[in-house]
Amino acid sequence: MEKQILDGRLVADSVKNSLKERVENLIKKGITPCLATILVGDDPSSETYVNMKGKACEKLGMKSIKIHLAKETSTEELLETIQNLNEDDTVHGILLQHPVPSQIDERKAFDAIDIRKDVDGVTSFGYGQTALGFGKFPSCTPAAIMKILDYYKIPIEGKHAVVIGRSPILGKPVSALLLNENATVTTCHSRTTNLAEIVKLADIVVAAVGKPNFIQGDWIKPGAVVLDAGYNKGNIGDVDYEACLVNSSAITPVPGGVGPVTISMLLKHTVDAAEESLKAN
Repeated sequence: MEKQILDGRLVADSVKNSLKERVENLIKKGITPCLATILVGDDPSSETYVNMKGKACEKLGMKSIKIHLAKETSTEELLETIQNLNEDDTVHGILLQHPVPSQIDERKAFDAIDIRKDVDGVTSFGYGQTALGFGKFPSCTPAAIMKILDYYKIPIEGKHAVVIGRSPILGKPVSALLLNENATVTTCHSRTTNLAEIVKLADIVVAAVGKPNFIQGDWIKPGAVVLDAGYNKGNIGDVDYEACLVNSSAITPVPGGVGPVTISMLLKHTVDAAEESLKAN
């Protein structure tokens, strides 16, 4: 069986190239698309992600604002920061870097983001719109997974997709997006019994469980498409790549798979939001 490596860098470049002209047109009209990122605390991985997102913005001529709050920050202080960004007409997208310190009510903070600026798809309102099929800004990793399938023309309709993971910004929204594209979707999680047997039924496997090398090679049905949305220490995904490569027809590597596309979708959503703000004025 011929293997297709789903190269996320190619997909991300395609998305970013499609944004260049749109950014230039917005700048000509006096609007520079702007993403504000909020980092609470000193988690080094989160800091790296925020810096990567900022650099990606700048490469496209977009503006990036970084707000770094102390790890002792309260929910109320974070809500005040978010509200100030909501009211700032020069900011088109707001990203609160996950995870936040334990004293903060993360859901309350996410839901404080103006739906028009929720470019990372983290609000309850945004999730509801995504599930119902008219969300403008689905969570970026699920949006990236759908973009990869679209770029490589991998059929979804009528396929059985198994999603391993049910987080509110990955497993649940990607299940909804696949369902909206007429896949039959099974969402598995830590309480699922006979997980391996269920995964063996899948035409499309989405690994979003947050455990390194969790998905085993003998779980993969011959010809299945495997999308690894995991990113663990040491650049290791949730899929045992070499083992799963044997039966799969197409697979994303880690790194270089879903990750780069996730950032490109964040940029796209921010540009979309900037264009929407222009229409509103």
